[in-house]
Amino acid sequence: MTSTAPRPAESMWWGVAQAGHQNDGNNTASDTWFLEHIEPTVFREPSGDACRSWELWEEDLDLAAGMGLNAYRFSVEWARVEPQQGQVDEAALARYDALVDGCLSRGLTPLATYSHFTAPHWFARQASWLRDGAADDFAEFSGRVTERIGDRLGAVITLNEPNLPSLLAAGGLPAHMWDAMRESLAAAARLSGVDRYRASNIMVPEEFDEFAAAMTAAHRSARAAIKSVRSTLPVGLSIAIADDVALPGGEPSRDARRAATYDHWLDVARDDDFIGVQNYERTIHGPDGIVPPPAGARLNDMGSEIAPGSLAGAVRYAQQVAGVPVLVTEHGIATNDDALRCAFIPEAIVDFLDTVRAEGLDVLGYCHWTLLDNFEWIFGYDVRLGLHEVDRTTFERRPKPSADVYRQVVSQVRSSATTPATSAT
Repeated sequence: MTSTAPRPAESMWWGVAQAGHQNDGNNTASDTWFLEHIEPTVFREPSGDACRSWELWEEDLDLAAGMGLNAYRFSVEWARVEPQQGQVDEAALARYDALVDGCLSRGLTPLATYSHFTAPHWFARQASWLRDGAADDFAEFSGRVTERIGDRLGAVITLNEPNLPSLLAAGGLPAHMWDAMRESLAAAARLSGVDRYRASNIMVPEEFDEFAAAMTAAHRSARAAIKSVRSTLPVGLSIAIADDVALPGGEPSRDARRAATYDHWLDVARDDDFIGVQNYERTIHGPDGIVPPPAGARLNDMGSEIAPGSLAGAVRYAQQVAGVPVLVTEHGIATNDDALRCAFIPEAIVDFLDTVRAEGLDVLGYCHWTLLDNFEWIFGYDVRLGLHEVDRTTFERRPKPSADVYRQVVSQVRSSATTPATSAT
């Protein structure tokens, strides 16, 4: 179901998205930190200092505010708040308190993610989400954080992309990568002295269904805990979703992929206040399955064809199935060629807004991924999606031309109801 009165574009949230482990640095009590430092590991390199955003968060907020944005998505790191089971770090909570106040003082609505892949090492040693009682643990954490900062948040995303591993599998991630993940998890279990070490960003296909059921329960428990503290706070989850397009005869392939990767979570979202959409690609389906990009197509650094119109298609499908408002929690392009990003941003946003208006879609906001070049999980620092580059030695933030392009697009959108020009440079 879609709205016949879409939210005006100028009243939407326009922001950037960040994630704690990818930006903060030295998240030493987390499962991902542990997995980065074992042998064998699926991670290309350790996160280390990342962007030092744990200390330099005010600089990051200044960059976002300086771009004329009105929203800032960040994640609360469970491993920092509860580094040992039952041990709460009040200094970490105070830092998030300051971050939220810093957002508000700069005109940025804080949008918080409570689980952006990472979790405490102690949680992973107990089989992560697969352990009985995991949902209760997450609900307790979610309630605690909401009690501290929930009165000033614009929205909460409980889980970030719980469907990403299944999307990667549907996209044909090579078998050797799944084997590398199994080897990493086995090494982690052995080195930490447990039978089963698990983490939501190193998930293997034979456990997809078990994780989906467990994380669904965790989301619902967290949502209840959040609402018990602040009933009016919008709560949802985010999913990774491509724009799946069928050529004649490709409908069965398209529909199978949707059923395997999105539809469960879109059904879960029917009980939520919104669904978070994270889009980076379009996938073309033919009678024989996924069709590779044509020769000569412009590709991003993940090997997908650059398709600015993919965001509109992903948002359309998510709202059609979930029937709730959409929050674009991530959208961007992996490329070291910022000229491609400069062209991509206005074209994608124009197409997105045209679709929202023409079809009456209800969209709460748009967050570009990401403010800074950061730690891109198993790919390390080689894959770049930031509007600013970060000196890996001094941690100086330097704007790319795309930062100003995004600033201009947002300025046009927020100052009037007209669609921004695609020639913003």
